[in-house]
Amino acid sequence: MAWDLPDVTLNLRVLDLIGIFAFSLSGALLAVRKRFDLLGVVVLGCVTAVGGGSIRDTLTGTVPPVYLRDETYLWVAILGAMSGFLFGPRLERFDRTLSVFDTLGLALFAVSGALGGITLGFGPLGVVFVGALSGVGGGVIRDVLAGEVPQVLYRRDQLYATAAACGALTVYLLHGQVSDLLGQLLGALVVIGLRWLSRRGRVRLPVRRLGDEGS
Repeated sequence: MAWDLPDVTLNLRVLDLIGIFAFSLSGALLAVRKRFDLLGVVVLGCVTAVGGGSIRDTLTGTVPPVYLRDETYLWVAILGAMSGFLFGPRLERFDRTLSVFDTLGLALFAVSGALGGITLGFGPLGVVFVGALSGVGGGVIRDVLAGEVPQVLYRRDQLYATAAACGALTVYLLHGQVSDLLGQLLGALVVIGLRWLSRRGRVRLPVRRLGDEGS
């Protein structure tokens, strides 16, 4: 099935807006937990929201990034951050709530990154690379600014970049086999499913520890 450019553009916009809101809310919730003031919450939320999209746009040659050419993206990011500031203190389990929105943003940006790579004719490795970086970019920036080690570097029990890469690969493999929307949905579900399984200890990456060889 051929990709129709207007449909691709619309799908990217919808995925972006939902992903931006989710990532912005995840950044804001972390900022609230860290006791940032209002400005700090909005800044962390917005930077988290546009980070993945900026990476995707840069890798796919869309300069300047979409959010600078269409302020709707920034308004959605601000809305997500303000929602986190207003309702964050009422949420009893920050970790669980943060993980839900972080996973949603990861999935949507990984899928939109893969979609952008496909439209430019990238091969499987290029699509996976763009999708994975688009997915993890916002979360990495959020964690660094909040003074935490990015999950992508050490949380083997909670697949992050691997989940994003698998979601992007799913979109690539389904290209031309199913409808555009279904391929994107299945790719996002792969990311969410892998994150869910890894959080329950059913899927994890191996870790090489010092002393494994014996003495």
